[in-house]
Amino acid sequence: MKTTRRYTMTARAEAVERTRLRLLDAAIELAETRLVSEISLDDIAATAGVSVQTLLRHFGSRAGLIEAARRHALTVVGEERRTPIGDPDAAVRTVLQHYERRGDTVVTMLAQEHADAATREVTDAGRAFHRAWVAEVFGPLLPDVGAEREVLTDLLCVATDVYTWKQLRRDRGLGPAATETRVRALVRALLPA
Repeated sequence: MKTTRRYTMTARAEAVERTRLRLLDAAIELAETRLVSEISLDDIAATAGVSVQTLLRHFGSRAGLIEAARRHALTVVGEERRTPIGDPDAAVRTVLQHYERRGDTVVTMLAQEHADAATREVTDAGRAFHRAWVAEVFGPLLPDVGAEREVLTDLLCVATDVYTWKQLRRDRGLGPAATETRVRALVRALLPA
């Protein structure tokens, strides 16, 4: 009997987690095309295939859901951008692959950040994430401390920024390989010999 109960509890916990992830993914999916402030609980619940009551049971409030979705999105992005430390070619390849999947959405959100406080929180978190990623991935190649390290980190952030990808891929119409070649050349020009 204990085995059956344990199985039932495990199955129930897994179902709850699947529902929670569906809600988080629904919120993120909707944020790809709308201002965060314009996304209703009804919209999120319908996209996830659950009731608003279920949504509230999981997150307590709209603010709770939005905060959880922001953290979830950063976790997903962190997984997508996992890169060997100190390998600039791998870093460029990884970040550009990430932009191929999510770059247009990020650019859309950045265009909305001044009109929507909730979107601004997401983009601020994204900027902080990108800078931390650059500092970690390029860390062994940077000067040890001081202003020179900060300047080079700034420049590497710009070289690997979504707007750099957008300018090359969307504005210039270059393919992924040509974009990677140009960003890699830019990064190599910045790094100490």
